[in-house]
Amino acid sequence: MNDKLILEANLLLLKSTVEVYVHGTLEASNDNVHDILKTGLDMIMKMQYDTYNKMTECGWYKIANVEAKEIRNTLTKLESKSN
Repeated sequence: MNDKLILEANLLLLKSTVEVYVHGTLEASNDNVHDILKTGLDMIMKMQYDTYNKMTECGWYKIANVEAKEIRNTLTKLESKSN
């Protein structure tokens, strides 16, 4: 297994873990549980951000710029579906 695959798997795991911590934090029944989960959420989000940045730095996570016209076209399509 190469570094790219390891970081991709780690990024996916971190993203799904964030979801668990978000729901746990929102549903916490007392302040102590809420605070512990919120601290964990902050830590996981930092790890996800750092992993994302490392992948971007290595050229393994590409970000494409989208032109304003394409955004407007997509919004128009979505608006027409909701009407």
